Amino acid sequence: MSIKTKLSFALTFLFLVLLLMGGLCAYFLHQTTTEAQTILEDNGVTLESVSSMQRAMTDPHDPDARAEFDAALRRQEVNVTEVGEAGATQRLRQEFERYRRGATDSLTIRRIQQTLLVIDDMNRQAMIRKNETAKENARQALQLLTLVGTFGFLVLFSFIINFPGYIANPLRELTRGIKQVASGNFEERLHFRSDDEFGELARSFNSMAQKLDEYEHSNLARVLFEKRRIETLIQIMSEGIIGLDEQRRILFANPVACRLLGTDQAALVGQYAPDVATQNDLLRTLIQGIMSDEPGGPVSETGELRSLLKIYDKGSDGQGKESYYNRRTHRVEVTRTGEEYATLAGYVIVLENITSYKELDLAKTNFIATVSHELKTPLSGIKMSLKLIEDARIGSLNSEQKQLVENVRTDADRLLNLTGELLNMAQVESGQIQLTIQPIAPADIIHYATHSLRVQAERKQIQFHCTVAPDLPPILADADKASWVLINFLSNALRHSPDESTIDITATSLPALGKVEFRVRDHGTGIRPEHQARVFDRYFKAPGQNGQATGTGLGLSISREFIQSMQGNIGLDTSVTDGAAFYFQLPTVSYNSIH
Repeated sequence: MSIKTKLSFALTFLFLVLLLMGGLCAYFLHQTTTEAQTILEDNGVTLESVSSMQRAMTDPHDPDARAEFDAALRRQEVNVTEVGEAGATQRLRQEFERYRRGATDSLTIRRIQQTLLVIDDMNRQAMIRKNETAKENARQALQLLTLVGTFGFLVLFSFIINFPGYIANPLRELTRGIKQVASGNFEERLHFRSDDEFGELARSFNSMAQKLDEYEHSNLARVLFEKRRIETLIQIMSEGIIGLDEQRRILFANPVACRLLGTDQAALVGQYAPDVATQNDLLRTLIQGIMSDEPGGPVSETGELRSLLKIYDKGSDGQGKESYYNRRTHRVEVTRTGEEYATLAGYVIVLENITSYKELDLAKTNFIATVSHELKTPLSGIKMSLKLIEDARIGSLNSEQKQLVENVRTDADRLLNLTGELLNMAQVESGQIQLTIQPIAPADIIHYATHSLRVQAERKQIQFHCTVAPDLPPILADADKASWVLINFLSNALRHSPDESTIDITATSLPALGKVEFRVRDHGTGIRPEHQARVFDRYFKAPGQNGQATGTGLGLSISREFIQSMQGNIGLDTSVTDGAAFYFQLPTVSYNSIH
């Protein structure tokens, strides 16, 4: 039976109970009204007639009284309702007729009065009897209505108590079952039995859960196979791999990772990584980036953390050496079925052995440094020879010879600048930047840089417009490196500025940062927006006025390394559109003494 049919039956039953109670009330009310009306019509008329006749007998000789008596007697004769009342009425008629023919003796009057009393008493007794009968009928009606009302109330109360549970309990059971299945418990079943829609829903749910359970078990072997294959791949990989869950417990670590950590797999798997890290320095370094759940943490923004580590690797053959490893920490996020947002599932730390690449890079750096150093000696000799050739004591040169000498000197200067940049880059790449930090006046750095490039500026008729704020505090920096950076800025500005223009050089104090800012502003073609983010990249060369790239692409990259090694900042002011504005900031002496 469906829920709709059950509800229809229940509501129909309640309607019938209400209809029955209403019908009984109407029936008994009508019966009581009828009985009261009968008493009034039957006995009341008789008593009124008897009363009228008794008043008429108070004056037997009055003709009007006799007429009133006769009219009342006629009403009584047509309203005989009780047993024996007809005989009494007939005798009363006989006595009245005798009285009206002249028998006015006291005996006749007494017989008339006695008959009236009999009729009166008979009707009064009848009224009392009928009243008792009406009371009894009313009592029985009340009992019946009470019984029917109590039965209907009990049924309605039971319906109110049981019906919400009849609807809510299966829904609650179904909700619990759905949550269990959603959490992966496919053995969950609904146990309520009924022949309505809830029963059909329970059977459908149980069938679905059974099929899901069968599907899960049917795919379990394949899942286990895939799991073993992935574990095998992780074990044979040449990189060190460590997996952690969202609680930072170690899930797996392949042999390479165990060898680098200096422990075996059994001592790692299942352990809380920070606990193991208290006794393992390398693991403490590896998990530094994943110990914070802050949204701005090193891993959470990009999903990956990279760093270069130098680790002692004893090797599989037992011949240990210092090796270089590129650490990549990946944040694993999973979007569960039916959910909108991804949740953290764990971390994977990969240690990629880049020792061979690092050795090649070091070899390249050493080669560049060696070649650059060796080239400086013959280049210096060439410049010395050129200086001697230009000496008038050796002989005079014609105009063509002077032009050739000038071309050779220009190329020699270019080669010297190139070897100098290569030597500086070798220092940067090897991490052996040699600094002599000491207090320096910002004005001295600007004066040295502008004086070094004075000849080149005069050739293009470009003026240096220097603005140095008064009372600038001295900075703590390497004078040669800071001057080299400013000279590099000015050289680039001279290269990209039109003839007969100006280059603005400013030095201002930044008290809030405790630094002095040096800024070089030219009025040339500027740097295209698509190139601005790459100007400090190594070997990147921005196109010039004619669209051709000039320079080596190393100057700004080396400048950034120099400034950062001196705890400063360097950058390009992208708000400048008419030309280009480069700046660098170096800490002051007073700021460093405080901090």
